Amino acid sequence: MKRITPLDTANTNGAANRISNQRLVLIALTTAITCILAPFSIPIPISPVPISLTNLVLLISIYILGWKGAVVSFLIYLLLGTVGLPVFSGFTGGPAKLAGPTGGYLVGFIFMIILAGIFAEHFAHKRFLVVAGMILGTAVAYIFGTAWLAFQMEMSFTAALSIGVLPYLPGDTAKIIIAVTFGPVLKDRISLVR
Repeated sequence: MKRITPLDTANTNGAANRISNQRLVLIALTTAITCILAPFSIPIPISPVPISLTNLVLLISIYILGWKGAVVSFLIYLLLGTVGLPVFSGFTGGPAKLAGPTGGYLVGFIFMIILAGIFAEHFAHKRFLVVAGMILGTAVAYIFGTAWLAFQMEMSFTAALSIGVLPYLPGDTAKIIIAVTFGPVLKDRISLVR
């Protein structure tokens, strides 16, 4: 019986390792882009929730990484922010951000990625269904965020909805349109490089 050495394994799995290495690099780059763009935010006077580019980056990452890779990238981003790196909105970091009024939105983004990503993967050629998946995912993120905001601010769910969701609907609609427009283009360009 022939003994398999690490060198034999490397030779037989060379293509698989190269693909996984490319995937790891894409996940790392997407995480870095999230860390760069997410801190830029615009506070609005009626809400403790700022306008940020986080969900736009996440929706585009679905196209580049698939939903599983996008979830991994976002979880790394959350970990980096939780340990104190200033990657959350307003260049903040630490566990207090997750426990604060916007923490529910950050957790809700995980479910947004999963739902929107599954729609984007299964209905790639049906843009209307991809948009529907992104709307559904965003709605789930809103539910998590609004529930947590209501709890943190000691207000009703309806009051939290009026300050944590309604002002953001036009901007989030624009982000979905941008994602479904440019996400497939980025995906195609990245696949040509591979």
